[in-house]
Amino acid sequence: MTRAEAIDYARARLEEAGFPSAIAYFESIQLLEYITGERGAAFWLGRSNELKPAEEAHLSDVLERRASREPLQLIIGSVNFMGLDIKTAPGVLVPRPETERLVELALELLPVVSTARVLDAGTGSGVIALALKYKRPAIRVFASDIDSRALNLAAKNAHLTGLKVEFLHSSLTAGLRELDLIVSNPPYLNENYRESAPPELAWEADLALYAGPDGLKVALPLLGEAWSALKPGGWLLIELSPENVHSLAAEARNYGFKEVKVLQDLTGRERFLRARR
Repeated sequence: MTRAEAIDYARARLEEAGFPSAIAYFESIQLLEYITGERGAAFWLGRSNELKPAEEAHLSDVLERRASREPLQLIIGSVNFMGLDIKTAPGVLVPRPETERLVELALELLPVVSTARVLDAGTGSGVIALALKYKRPAIRVFASDIDSRALNLAAKNAHLTGLKVEFLHSSLTAGLRELDLIVSNPPYLNENYRESAPPELAWEADLALYAGPDGLKVALPLLGEAWSALKPGGWLLIELSPENVHSLAAEARNYGFKEVKVLQDLTGRERFLRARR
């Protein structure tokens, strides 16, 4: 079958597996681009090309995997994040589109010529740290995580992108001081969410997803450590759930942080906490 026919076939297969039509179509294109090794205009210019036997076999395999709810990003093995090709791996948090907004908010606090000291606390695949270094080359970026598997992937992504980040096998702020900015996408799902969580989450580490009954088991200690790690006037920026971001904002005010503000993601959900030491 041709590439165009393969897209129709893949979409029908994913729709049968329960995916909404629009998502099935979008993911079918991504899977075909992955299989053929061509993207964008190059892929569509060859839409009448016949798939090779090996490509048809590969398509069958990846459709079976996606129908079983293995995340698309893990099947493809990478995700584009703010212009960077970030590798993914089972057991490590998959970068999500809403986190790009977190990086954009961080960049607003970092002038183009900034030489700030920045920490990505709980770096996972390294995506936030690397995106910040990519956009602001002069800053010094640290990235911490307690999961050695995540740190190994983050270091691999740093090598592949050619970006220098200082990785620390440690929790939260890793004892750092005099930081200008701390950015974090910590685990923030409450434990009850496990019962209704999408099956795709089973491919990611619980450590990177769940954080106690209220989802603040990690964010609350980070708040305290950030107070000591930030220099006066430094910023803390955290991605959370709309269900608990206001609770942490209240704690930040109680702790003494100034200019505490809850910010929206691109869909209008209140998701980000910004506060100043």
